[in-house]
Amino acid sequence: MFDFGYLPGKDSRIRELIATDNDAAITVLRLVLGIVSFAHGAQKMLGWFGGHGFAGTMGFFTGMMHVPAVLAFLAIAAEFFGGLGLIFGLFTRVAAFGILCNMLVAVAMVHHQFGFFMNWSGTQKGEGFEFHPLALAITVFLMVRGAGAASVDRLLCSPAKNSIRGEVRPQAA
Repeated sequence: MFDFGYLPGKDSRIRELIATDNDAAITVLRLVLGIVSFAHGAQKMLGWFGGHGFAGTMGFFTGMMHVPAVLAFLAIAAEFFGGLGLIFGLFTRVAAFGILCNMLVAVAMVHHQFGFFMNWSGTQKGEGFEFHPLALAITVFLMVRGAGAASVDRLLCSPAKNSIRGEVRPQAA
């Protein structure tokens, strides 16, 4: 199913980590979750899309939510770099695991108290957790199946099938 001829060390753990097939449906799930996660991570890390940036988010997590600084940093990094990892399909299983951890903690610490539904009408004090099970299902799927087609993982695990080869012609003397 997987060809690992390109990477050294046939029984390398890295091979197991990046193993994937050429499935386009996996790519769609990976890209959608990657874009959504990156956008939220960019709010927290860079202050893009109306976010508060790294300092503001760290202050909120550590001050208001009493999250230890190391865990607050890991949450921001998992969402930002995990989103990028999913977009590029690089170490997809690790990226998906980081996002899975973020989603579980978000539900347990914040969103469960507001019920299942998101706050579409503005009548709740916060957002429910209806988004999180979808993200969790996608992360588990990606952890099991890998990155799919159009991914760096796929190129690394099977370059002979996915790279463009140029012909080498002998030069005339």
